[in-house]
Amino acid sequence: MMDRRTSLKVAGLTAAELLTHSAFAQDDKSPMTVLVGAASSMDFTARLIGDQLRERLNRPVIVSSKLGAGGRLALGELKRAAPDGNTVMFSTSSLFAIYPHIYTKLDYDPVADFTPICGLTWFDLGIATGINSGITDIAQWIASVKSQGTAGAVYGVAPGAGSSSHFLGIALAQSQSMKLEPVHYKDSGIGIVDLAAGRLPMLITGTSALVEMHRAKKIRMLAVSGEQRSELVPEVPTLKESGLNIAIQNSTGLFGPAKMSKELVDRIASATLPMLQKADVKTKLASQGMAISPMNASQLANSLNEDRKKFEILARTSGYKPEAL
Repeated sequence: MMDRRTSLKVAGLTAAELLTHSAFAQDDKSPMTVLVGAASSMDFTARLIGDQLRERLNRPVIVSSKLGAGGRLALGELKRAAPDGNTVMFSTSSLFAIYPHIYTKLDYDPVADFTPICGLTWFDLGIATGINSGITDIAQWIASVKSQGTAGAVYGVAPGAGSSSHFLGIALAQSQSMKLEPVHYKDSGIGIVDLAAGRLPMLITGTSALVEMHRAKKIRMLAVSGEQRSELVPEVPTLKESGLNIAIQNSTGLFGPAKMSKELVDRIASATLPMLQKADVKTKLASQGMAISPMNASQLANSLNEDRKKFEILARTSGYKPEAL
């Protein structure tokens, strides 16, 4: 996965295929809308994308934040949009790869209703414990859980039920045949406060949310869930380095409505992907816990398909019960 996400060449867009700035100019100067359904690092990155598209396409670009329902409000607006390239959405893979397995019914088809345009970044999850727990690595934490026998142990997950954090906990429990009971937090900040205060034994959430308290030695990060170490906390090992064959990370990408033409997809992808090679953009993304992950449309579609299969297996074998919308 990581090999294909390290350069534009790997993404299938060689320098020769990238059009010049002038080629992106369009006669249509009407605003282009970039939808985003989440705050924080997602909104931040969407605005970087908006700046890039504004410059490369030589037209107005509006970043429209549509928060609510875990991003489904924004996705619904994208589904209803015309496939003319005037409306796209920056989204995590969760809406396309995880949501189909955690809700009894969705008002969209994750494949038929949308057009993948390009993959952009990935970010991982962190596993942390309280600084006073005495636990310094994953092996010690697993031993602690197993020592509790059939009672098992609780762990916090943010942003909550059905999230990638929740599924990482499921994967950990399955890999070690141990019982874990999730405590769901809508906000990672509250979970981190409980973790630091000793009210919660372990928390899984986005790595970037844990970094500040980890550096302040108020909590201790035991591992990260990606294929490689996080640039934010390079001293923290991955789960694979810790001896567990587990890797779960979120990818992000740009999506359009169904039936967008290949010409439009290529135009928008070729206008967006060059930003990932800019040093200042890489630095800004890293500050948000994101690493570049350039993919063309077909690679993004294949990646989402692989993720859907992975989470379908986890949901089915864990006995997780989907929720109603």
